[in-house]
Amino acid sequence: MTSLVQHITIDCADAYELALFWAEVLGSSVSDDDAPGDPEALVETGRAALLFVTVPEPKRAKNRVHLDVRPEDRTRDEEVERLLGLGATLVADHRKPNGRGWATLADPEGNEFCVEVGAAERAALTGTRLPVTADDVTLAVRLAADTLAASPAADWRVPAGSLTWDCWETMEHLSDDLFAYAVQLGPRTPPTEADVPYRWAPEREGGPWNAVFADPEAGPAGLLQTLEASGALLAAMVRTASPALRSFHSHGVSDPEGFAAMGVVETLVHTHDVAAGLSLSWAPPTELCDRVLARLFPDAPDDADRWTVLLWSTGRADLPGRERVTSWKWHGAPLAG
Repeated sequence: MTSLVQHITIDCADAYELALFWAEVLGSSVSDDDAPGDPEALVETGRAALLFVTVPEPKRAKNRVHLDVRPEDRTRDEEVERLLGLGATLVADHRKPNGRGWATLADPEGNEFCVEVGAAERAALTGTRLPVTADDVTLAVRLAADTLAASPAADWRVPAGSLTWDCWETMEHLSDDLFAYAVQLGPRTPPTEADVPYRWAPEREGGPWNAVFADPEAGPAGLLQTLEASGALLAAMVRTASPALRSFHSHGVSDPEGFAAMGVVETLVHTHDVAAGLSLSWAPPTELCDRVLARLFPDAPDDADRWTVLLWSTGRADLPGRERVTSWKWHGAPLAG
């Protein structure tokens, strides 16, 4: 057995006040169990937990251990300016004219930390593809669930867009897809010749072959709950699986990123199908479409709207100047490089 890092603990003069600063940095909040004046304060995020502890002695030297942070939805320079506005100070500027490098800041008590280039900026600088992540799975599923939850329709047994399935069973199929991708990453020795042998079967002739079905008595809210649960399973497996892991998929033995991208594509296009059946508007983020296209459809056109290209790639839309896709499959195998 091994140990896990529970918290990163930071000594300070005022635990609660410093925790408030770091909660703003990380887009989180101080634990509800903590209050001003408490000797300890906890800030938890999806990736790390910082524990601030009040101590009597002051900081006297440079930290031997420091945090490196990177922005998710801003440039490095925009994030530096935001953090300076929150009360940080600039200690050393290691930013380079070519866009690389980092800035060293100090928090309000003088603890040094570095702000690095975010993933999108790094990809642009290096000319590499931005990977599809567990966070992308979570984002896609949450956007889909929020959109579909707004439907006033009581009857989800209407056709789902151009599919032969109705809206209810299409969402069951989507939940099943996410579940199926998650379990491929689960065994200690993932299978590379076949699916994990759950029993898949349709509820009616012509319906989707699922292992996951929603209780009809739970209604649309329960159906969407199964979607979120299956999405959370896939996100958790992608986040914790080794990038070197390989597992079977009929479109090519794939890696955790590939299964994440498959889950995102399934979520985006099947939400499109169901939204059409329920007369809802649905348009996912361009950046998300771009990332999954680069991973699963590397030969897709790059000169048109990314959502339209994804719909075209999956046989759901026309693209000017190109023949409509009537038979398709994605590139499940890991991309070279």
